[in-house]
Amino acid sequence: MSEPDDDQREFDIKWADQAEHKEPSARARMLAARWKENPPEPVPFRGEPEHVGPRRSSWLSTVIVLGCVAAVILILGYTRFQAPY
Repeated sequence: MSEPDDDQREFDIKWADQAEHKEPSARARMLAARWKENPPEPVPFRGEPEHVGPRRSSWLSTVIVLGCVAAVILILGYTRFQAPY
């Protein structure tokens, strides 16, 4: 049977952080058991890329985008200029 004070008690993150013993998660327990018998091999922070194609210049990308924007503006302006009122 629960105590009458349980309904009014607030369980929040501060309360949980003050706990004396924290049980590891199921995944942490599983990995600890697996690594006890077969520890993982070290891996580099970032692996070498498999195949890197030639990169496009950032200037070329900028020119392409600005060219497309200018073309859209000109097309919209031209159609508005040609539209009868």
